[in-house]
Amino acid sequence: MTARVLSALGAGFSSEALGSQKVFRAVLQALSQPGQPVHLDHDAEVPAAGNGASAAALLALLDSDCTLWLSPRLAASDAGPWLRFHTGCQLVLNPGQARFAWVAQGDALPPLSTFAQGSDAYPDQSATCFVDVDRLAVGGGGHGLWRLSGPGIRTAQHLQVSGLPADFERQWADNHAAFPRGVDALLATATHVAGLSRTTRIASAMEA
Repeated sequence: MTARVLSALGAGFSSEALGSQKVFRAVLQALSQPGQPVHLDHDAEVPAAGNGASAAALLALLDSDCTLWLSPRLAASDAGPWLRFHTGCQLVLNPGQARFAWVAQGDALPPLSTFAQGSDAYPDQSATCFVDVDRLAVGGGGHGLWRLSGPGIRTAQHLQVSGLPADFERQWADNHAAFPRGVDALLATATHVAGLSRTTRIASAMEA
């Protein structure tokens, strides 16, 4: 990257160690308590493209050994250079080569099966997908209300999500059925993330 490009990129965490640790703990909390939105408190100057919580989480999680796939709107923005500069991650064009993926709202979500699935022996070698959404809310009612169940959920967790592709629930059912293979996902707004472990089952609250 040229000096001109670098000078236009936003800053990362003001304290790389403390900022990364705080956000990393929040992401772990989101994945250990599926469907419970967690606030990501950070001071990074995130790119304008994509939701800020996704950017901050990836800033904390990525390093030079990580591969990242970006959806088209993000790939055409400064999101890739920003993450590559601050983390050293490798950007890839093929979703199947990525250990992490970030999908901007409005971009098509590739079939989850095209991302790295891991194996029965090494399920940890699968991808983690960040998917930007409009809204995350616990409870509520109407369209987009899910009843989540599975490990990390005591009885059931009700989560309302808006801004996902229409076929996401069907894709997630297939992903859940592939356990121990399959991807883990984090749904992200500007300020919050909610985890979906591959062990999490999604049902419409209207049908449950």
